[in-house]
Amino acid sequence: MRAGVQLTLEARRQITTADEVYYQVGDPIGAAVIEDLNSHSTSLEALYETAKHRADTYNDMVELILDSVRAGKRVCAAFYGHPGVVVAPGHEAVRRAQAEGFRAVMLPGISAEDCLFADLGINPGDQGLQTYKANDFLLRPRTIDVRTPLVLWQPVVVGELAAPDEPNVGGIRVLAEVLADMYGPKHDVVVYVAAIYPVGEPAIDRITIDELMDTEIPMRATLYVPPLGVASVDPVMAERLGLSESAESSSSSSAAE
Repeated sequence: MRAGVQLTLEARRQITTADEVYYQVGDPIGAAVIEDLNSHSTSLEALYETAKHRADTYNDMVELILDSVRAGKRVCAAFYGHPGVVVAPGHEAVRRAQAEGFRAVMLPGISAEDCLFADLGINPGDQGLQTYKANDFLLRPRTIDVRTPLVLWQPVVVGELAAPDEPNVGGIRVLAEVLADMYGPKHDVVVYVAAIYPVGEPAIDRITIDELMDTEIPMRATLYVPPLGVASVDPVMAERLGLSESAESSSSSSAAE
């Protein structure tokens, strides 16, 4: 997320040794870091156009990357955050390259969700985690456990197929209505934006679900929905696992908290 300080050593090496680098980072410092590491760097940002379907934009990105690969060049594609977390062209570029017989790998990075865990003090091992793109969360109904933390990516583009210049207010209100039905309108949520500059701070806005309908949400925001309490322990399973005393202690501790 913060290219100047969160760029891994292995990713840095791939950028510096590539014949061509294509990047999509969205901030001038990140772009400067990449271009300083390799002068043969090209931004993918220009491929975004108002009213252009995001799928078409992503396909154009992949084809631009693959054209250089097909030309026999060693190519590195750099995306902010993790290149495989809510980054469709990252996965598709690797898939197409491999299908055409080229060697292609993806290196892990630090995603907005990783930053969210650290900045909000969340341990997904405690109560589990549910994570969806906001559009997918609404379009593909699932059985959501309100006692398990929920992370929703890209809430600003709910109801959008293109890359908008501003949040889709109508879509956000639909999302808020659905969440209100599940959690109640006064349930607290967090509008979170990871820091992108080396000396910056994350934006953490704690509001209620009903306030979400009228809150101006930043374009890079991720929505975190805390759980409604703690899931109860299954005493039969606890007995089978020999964890009855431990489970009872844990339940008492959670209730006391």
